[in-house]
Amino acid sequence: MDSKELSDAFPDNQMKEMKMAFENSEFLQAADNIKRSLVNINSIPLNIAVTGESGSGKSTFINVIRGLGDEDEGSAKTGVVQTTMVATPYSHPRHRNVKYWDLPGIGTDSFRPNEYLKLVNLEQFDFFVIVTSERFKDCHIQLAQAINSMGKKFYFVRNKIDADLNASRTLRKSSYNEDQILKEIRNNCVKRLFESGIMFPRVFLLSCLELEKYDFCLMQKTLENELPSHKKHVFLLSLPNTCFQALENKRIAFRNQIWKHALVSAAKTSLLSPGLLFDADVDFLISTMQEYKETFGLDHISLKCLAKTFDKDVHDLRSVIQSELVLKEITYDLVVSLLNRPQLTEVARKIINYAAVTVPMMGNMAAGGVAFGTAYWLLYSFLKDVAEDSRRVLSKALENTL
Repeated sequence: MDSKELSDAFPDNQMKEMKMAFENSEFLQAADNIKRSLVNINSIPLNIAVTGESGSGKSTFINVIRGLGDEDEGSAKTGVVQTTMVATPYSHPRHRNVKYWDLPGIGTDSFRPNEYLKLVNLEQFDFFVIVTSERFKDCHIQLAQAINSMGKKFYFVRNKIDADLNASRTLRKSSYNEDQILKEIRNNCVKRLFESGIMFPRVFLLSCLELEKYDFCLMQKTLENELPSHKKHVFLLSLPNTCFQALENKRIAFRNQIWKHALVSAAKTSLLSPGLLFDADVDFLISTMQEYKETFGLDHISLKCLAKTFDKDVHDLRSVIQSELVLKEITYDLVVSLLNRPQLTEVARKIINYAAVTVPMMGNMAAGGVAFGTAYWLLYSFLKDVAEDSRRVLSKALENTL
């Protein structure tokens, strides 16, 4: 391992965070604080309200952003008529603290936006997504104005954009230009909302049947960027793996936390033989590595869902995974064998020496230092493999779709 690899493994922001963690705490206290922060960040609640007229596709939107089909277990009920009479929460299948709420349809003659927001308990939601499959109507604008007056954020989704393009393709056989039509639709939406008093409206053109196209990735990025920092992490990890930028953002988020996981693991260490950790440490590493696989969609269930989404054979997606470790089940025996590789001990010492330049205490941890370096490099290497394989899988899924 050379200096460049070490600097890549320990970006400057991570080194600064490590230094701050040890400034006023002993090793065990710092590790305990870090452990609590990891537990807290993964349990932060995120509640997203999805509303719109009946038949606009809001329930399907809730399903696809959670990586589910309309017929999958736990999916939101869909239909061409009103299927939601009360606010109904749907948890993310793997991140149960992230909930999408399917709100009752708007647009009826009796619709009153302020009463509606009281009925659904506005305060519990972090932001609103207002879905329509046609032009934005007065009910959408009135609702947005009421949400804005109460200090909450909202975003507009112009859904079923594929149907509009298909209609235009039929009507404009000689002059059909997809980019121009999308521009016209977007401009008309923004103009209508702006003229109604909605300043700087955020409008995303989507097709829940073709997530790889149009504004789905842009919408994900915008929502992530505009969330408070403590909410951003849980939202990012819950996103479906349907665009490359989301995969890269997940890789960066996990990389910045590797030192925390390695530190918690090292704090529990008692060496039985060089490089061998107690069961509790191994279990902690197993859960972290499994989280990487699941978040990047490389476990069996996630691969099946991705194959179904893009109408691909799951075996074809699995065939492009190059890391043998990614393909294996993450077991206790497997992790122990990885930790006891002779070459890993030397790498661990280099990591400790590098980190000790900024955080001197790291160089005085003896056995704990070796355990930290070993766990760090194991997680760093595995995350790198998972991130690269997830890009290969997505490229395969997107073949002949763009």
